[in-house]
Amino acid sequence: MMFLKDEYGQGAAEYILLFGGVIVIAVAALLIYSNYIKSTNPFNAAQDVNSVRGSIH
Repeated sequence: MMFLKDEYGQGAAEYILLFGGVIVIAVAALLIYSNYIKSTNPFNAAQDVNSVRGSIH
């Protein structure tokens, strides 16, 4: 009956499950938004700033 009270690895297992869940959510978000990420050019910040300024006026 001592194995029922042994909880030394419980904290580590909970952290592993938590980080695993975060990784799954991050991968799912990347898959969902992959088309948007591919269609935008992240290195064209000047054009993005100009388009935001144009939409404000």
